[in-house]
Amino acid sequence: MYNTALILIDLQKMYLHQDLRDRYGWPPIWQLDRVLASCAQLANEARNQGIPVIYTRQIERSDDSDTMPVYQRLKELTKKRFGGTLDMASNADASEIIESVAPQPGDIIIEKLRWDAFFNTPLDNILHNLKTERIILAGLQTNVCIETTARSALMQNYEVGIAEDAVSTDGKSLHFAALEALKVLYAEVRPWKQLIDTSIQWNYAITTPNYGRIENDC
Repeated sequence: MYNTALILIDLQKMYLHQDLRDRYGWPPIWQLDRVLASCAQLANEARNQGIPVIYTRQIERSDDSDTMPVYQRLKELTKKRFGGTLDMASNADASEIIESVAPQPGDIIIEKLRWDAFFNTPLDNILHNLKTERIILAGLQTNVCIETTARSALMQNYEVGIAEDAVSTDGKSLHFAALEALKVLYAEVRPWKQLIDTSIQWNYAITTPNYGRIENDC
């Protein structure tokens, strides 16, 4: 029996502002409604099992002083092209969690400034205090904050499970490519119902030949 925590990454209203995302060249999140429904079900099941539920929220200052240089340049170029105020920070609700997956009493919420949920946040301390050995990751985006956080967690000796039906990104190909890359790193990529089922061992990553490698490439 492993001590498990669920981490829901950036399920924020900024993903509903597609008019702004279009200006940055970011397509809509693939199957967003389905993923939100899966995340809500996963969170409820975790609570029912007494598994801690941790939310992250990506935030940024309106003056961009805490923003990565490459993102600053993107924002500057986009503002020159379209004019006006285009950053997500200018939208009052952008960093709020979407209502359908909103935190419940007892859930933990942490704020982060980078794609890695461990970077300059209390996440590692919280997980250690909870005596966490395994984490389940769900939310957005598969190839950005999910993948970056998973890699960081693996480096810090956590067992990592990715709920493949409760994550997504702005493109089907990017989504599946990120999942395949995480499999190669020995993350357990399965549907959320299997990850949260304590009777199922997390052994796909170590028992499946060529796990995460496209068949024709092997």
